[in-house]
Amino acid sequence: MIALDDLRLLLAIAEHGNLSAAARQLGLLPATASAALKRIEQALGARLFERSTRSVRPTDAGAAYLASCRQALDQLDAAAERLAGDRSRFAGPVRLAAPSDLGRTLLRPWLDEFRDRHPAIRLTLLLGDRLADLLRDDLDCALRYGALPDSAFVRRQMAPSRRVPVASPAYLEGHGTPAAPEDLRGHRCLVLLRGQEPLNRWRFAGPMGERSIVVEADRATDDGAVLRDWALAGCGIAYKSWLDVAADVSAGRLRPLLADWSAEESPLQLLFASGRRRPLRVDALADHLAGRIAAHAAAHPFKAAFPADWQGSATGDLAIGPIAGA
Repeated sequence: MIALDDLRLLLAIAEHGNLSAAARQLGLLPATASAALKRIEQALGARLFERSTRSVRPTDAGAAYLASCRQALDQLDAAAERLAGDRSRFAGPVRLAAPSDLGRTLLRPWLDEFRDRHPAIRLTLLLGDRLADLLRDDLDCALRYGALPDSAFVRRQMAPSRRVPVASPAYLEGHGTPAAPEDLRGHRCLVLLRGQEPLNRWRFAGPMGERSIVVEADRATDDGAVLRDWALAGCGIAYKSWLDVAADVSAGRLRPLLADWSAEESPLQLLFASGRRRPLRVDALADHLAGRIAAHAAAHPFKAAFPADWQGSATGDLAIGPIAGA
């Protein structure tokens, strides 16, 4: 017989990837948790986790069973929330993925606010610039920039944004300022990797039409936060989403380039797995983040990056289509 506490133990093991950490979260002795896991696997007739000296990982059968466990517990938590009738307090796990730069510079304090308001929420934040698999990684939602090809997502638009090439004043003083997209080929460019592929094709539209420039990567990384740090340190020109660098531009730490040219639109979206019921606590987090992101976008409008009398393409009149990336 599988009890609710057994399901919670399985999900805690999957969340931590460590039996001892899962036991501590639930107030169990490691030996008790280990014995419970063996009992559950024997009752089900299947091995749910692969164990090593360093970690515990779900098997394929375990991953499928855990998804069902999560759905069942979510339904029970939602029923309890409805019975309580108090929408001001939520409890239970929330797992969110976000781009690394957005997560470190903006998202963390907003999540702290939400957690302070709902202390019974168990929050997990996964940072990275790859496209997370919401089902495989057992995520409730994921923040991502740009166009995404997978139609299995339910999307909530959080804020408009676009890409912009930026560099530090120190870099521009030493290397000059590009006047057209073609000039980027003579500069040190900082490139984001998607998997092993460099996102080194930077696209622009302007008075002379569209330009698609393949830049040479002076430095490349799969971490958007490192890319921004390199730009701040004067290492070269980065092609970043405006929301990530707006505060740096306002403070003078970075300068936007190519004012007469408009780069890709790159809206920020919150993704949910299609066909999966969302607990009320996940919708509450989505509403909280939508408010904070909208306020940040309003405080840092894209046109504020350029002189007040400038009437170039960054007004959006010559916008070109979005691409994925951070």
